[in-house]
Amino acid sequence: MKNFQNYTPQKYETADFQKVEENIYKTKSPYGKDMIFVTSLSFEQEPDQYGEEDGCPSYISQVPFEDLLDLFGLFVTDFYEDLNAASEKTCYQEFGAFDLENIQNLRTIIGKRFYAVHYIDESTNSECYKTVLE
Repeated sequence: MKNFQNYTPQKYETADFQKVEENIYKTKSPYGKDMIFVTSLSFEQEPDQYGEEDGCPSYISQVPFEDLLDLFGLFVTDFYEDLNAASEKTCYQEFGAFDLENIQNLRTIIGKRFYAVHYIDESTNSECYKTVLE
């Protein structure tokens, strides 16, 4: 995954979203009654990278995407299905977290790459991968 950039959807201009700081908003969780913090990013998948071979905007590969969510303590709150379906290479996602700091930390990925590197664990002779943020 590369070319992480800010994406600001029009919905952030509605009364459902309270701006907390630049590009970070507070809103009701789509999964319950809790208040959460959200931000939206765009990025590109890299079909030549491990785990992203079949990835495209309408199908975001789970590797390394799930690792990104785990690393920053996030969950997806909007898939922007229409944008992703209409896009050839740019993916759009809204990320949510209960802690503001998690969203702030996620935003440090803007301009960077996050990808998986495949390797064989020699002690177990099993296929594994590690993620890299650069």
